[in-house]
Amino acid sequence: MTNQQETFWKNEITQSYVTDNSRFDEMLGQTAWERMLTKVDTGDITSYLDCGSNIGRNIAVLKKILPLSNSNIIEIAELPFRICTTTFEIEDSFLGSIKDARFKKQFELVFSMGVLIHVHPDELLETMRNMFDLSSRYIILGEYFSRTPIMINYRGEDNKLFKRDFGRYFVENFDCSVIDYGFLWGNEFDAAGFDDITYWVFEK
Repeated sequence: MTNQQETFWKNEITQSYVTDNSRFDEMLGQTAWERMLTKVDTGDITSYLDCGSNIGRNIAVLKKILPLSNSNIIEIAELPFRICTTTFEIEDSFLGSIKDARFKKQFELVFSMGVLIHVHPDELLETMRNMFDLSSRYIILGEYFSRTPIMINYRGEDNKLFKRDFGRYFVENFDCSVIDYGFLWGNEFDAAGFDDITYWVFEK
């Protein structure tokens, strides 16, 4: 059953969602991704899954950093899903929510960038569990951080953006190790669309 957050992203904000993701500095995005992958054995990454791909901003960067890896996506909104799957060579894809996504295989790297912040707290654990299950080795989360879970008004809307310590919540609930974490300061990375996110790199 679709909840209010999923309806918002599927229908109410789709066009601005696409427009916003069309404006970012790809070279700066590459610098950010190289930083996040510092402790990842990228030579072993033959596939990755972008959970919440939008039009493929991260795919464009990873095609350069991991040119021998196949790209796979989950995207909830039809327009960006269609743009991403027609713009890039995508091995496998799912149109729908992360928690509902089903694939017949696992991926060496599964990640989200500014996506879990929009998942209602009641469905966060289920969403993370599917990401964990879909990964054969690495999971990267890049999200807004707050020690205390809090809801933030988003574009005049309540219950559409939630901040917390996503890293702690993940490692407390799943059998994995934290191999790296860091902060992409907006002063340096706003032009790449990372917007002050904290990232965590987990290995199973």
